[in-house]
Amino acid sequence: MTKETFTFETEVGKLLDIVARSLYSHKEIFLRELISNASDACDRLRYAALTEPDLIEGDGEFKITLEADTEKRVLSVSDNGIGMNRDDLTATLGTIARSGTQAFVDQLGEGGDDKDKNLAMIGQFGVGFYSAFMVADKVEVLTRKAGEDKAWLWSSDGRGEYTIEEAERDARGTTVTVHLIEDEKEFVDPERVRHIVNSHSDHVEIPVMLAGPEKEEKLNSASALWTRSKSEIKDEQYKEFYHHVSHSFDEPWLTIHNQVEGVLSYTNLLFIPSMRPIDLFSPERKMHVKLYVKRVFITDDSEGIIPAYLRFLRGVVDSEDLSLNISRETFQHDPKITKIRSGLVKRVLSELKKKADKAPDEYKIFWENFGAVLKEGLYEDTANRDAILPMCRFHSTRGDDLISLDDYIAGMKDGQEAIYTISGDNLDSIRQSPQLEGFKAKGIEVLLLDDSVDDFWIPAIGQYQDKPFKSVTQGGADLSNIKDESDKPEQDKPNAADDTEIDALIAALKVALGDQVKDVRSSERLTDSAVCLVADEGDLDIRLEQMLRQHNQLQEGMGSKRILEINPSHPTIKRMATFAKQDGQAIDALEDTAHLLFDQARLLEGETIDDAAAFARRLSSVIEKGLG
Repeated sequence: MTKETFTFETEVGKLLDIVARSLYSHKEIFLRELISNASDACDRLRYAALTEPDLIEGDGEFKITLEADTEKRVLSVSDNGIGMNRDDLTATLGTIARSGTQAFVDQLGEGGDDKDKNLAMIGQFGVGFYSAFMVADKVEVLTRKAGEDKAWLWSSDGRGEYTIEEAERDARGTTVTVHLIEDEKEFVDPERVRHIVNSHSDHVEIPVMLAGPEKEEKLNSASALWTRSKSEIKDEQYKEFYHHVSHSFDEPWLTIHNQVEGVLSYTNLLFIPSMRPIDLFSPERKMHVKLYVKRVFITDDSEGIIPAYLRFLRGVVDSEDLSLNISRETFQHDPKITKIRSGLVKRVLSELKKKADKAPDEYKIFWENFGAVLKEGLYEDTANRDAILPMCRFHSTRGDDLISLDDYIAGMKDGQEAIYTISGDNLDSIRQSPQLEGFKAKGIEVLLLDDSVDDFWIPAIGQYQDKPFKSVTQGGADLSNIKDESDKPEQDKPNAADDTEIDALIAALKVALGDQVKDVRSSERLTDSAVCLVADEGDLDIRLEQMLRQHNQLQEGMGSKRILEINPSHPTIKRMATFAKQDGQAIDALEDTAHLLFDQARLLEGETIDDAAAFARRLSSVIEKGLG
């Protein structure tokens, strides 16, 4: 077969440039990444061989071999793992096969020369192989997939193209050959190689050997880190193991290492990252906790043992009691898996609670990264809902600091019976919502919810410590029992229109707007704005209905009509109220203003105007008549 030449994806080309710029002070990382990839290849073959033992016949001892040629400045990393075929090479080393690739590269570009930021993001995306081009002017990958006869050679200088051709390799596995540039010849120095492996890859369970003129030298301890006693493990070793299992470059925010013994025995070594993984909200995301049985790798798609709302976890779980033949298909039905999952969730939540109670500033970092994900557990995991709720943190109208629900309840006003909330797309727009005005005037704190999941877990839970959650954009706002803390003297507050005038205006607005609204009524929640829209008691909250429409979960014509609330103290409303008591042309003139006010209220809710031409005509008419 002739040599084929391919062009890297545009995103890969950009990525290679950024890698070279971002990792220049961490160049030795490339060897750690290549060893980590080789270890993963061995793990995958060991698992495949459980059901296909012929794959490792005659070569059942896995190892990784490093070979340094000082004269040619060539360093090779070889393994006898699962190997790759031609399709694997194009899918793995020619593209970045993940959703959100362009967004990832754009974010890297925004990092500019901030190498620490770029470094962490590169690791999160799992493209450590490309770090080899930091030190090389050419990289070759010679590989043969287990169970297949053909071998393949992938080659590139990292400048835009790569080639693939048929080759010869005596046995299965992969050899990555790094042709070092002149300035990087330190990486073929045996002492330097020993130091790198000892520092970054000692925990790798597969033996890492350095080829010598007479015999091979073992460079790592090759024992599973999680099986060691915590007292024997240094923080630096934990950190390097985190880098290995997560393919990340950031520091672990929290390390959770414990052994459970009894009827069901297992060990877990789990990490919470200090930075948000790039695929956290990707629909195609995978779990990143590896499952082992008696130190044999089973799977890294661990949805069965870690719930989706803890998908930020990285690490390993190793069981002594599961069957080596367990498959992903049996995860959901294996009672042992269920018990392990339950134990892991309780342990993680317990450790998070300790952080929340004892180190609130550190916990804030976790919450900003993963709070939106943890709150999914309020909706999905009823068994642990009571453990998650007290750990939740929220922005509120009180200030910029995050608060807990317990903090909120402790600060409730006399006469206040509910936990008030408002949801929206972002904090800035939420803070401008007219529905908040009356609550601010009375000093009533309102929780500001800007995560999509908030619109789902609140209806599912309903209350906290016997205090119901109540949206300020839903139902009537009876604030009469709560003292007004406005600093305005009573005589300085704007006077409301006469009740009879307001009643007449409401009647006129109902006629003008017809079935566009469910009702029109005077508002207790408005102090500065003229109008706002609210959902009736029992109807879907406005934000939730908008979200369902965006995701095509509500068909055209479905949904609830809104209530238009008017502020009887607003100058525009008072002027309209005086016209509403008149007959004939004055009443007709209110119709255009009524529609403009309704459109204004819709715009404030982030909705679009149905008829822009009619809006422009009405605006011109009102300005002309002097009613605006």
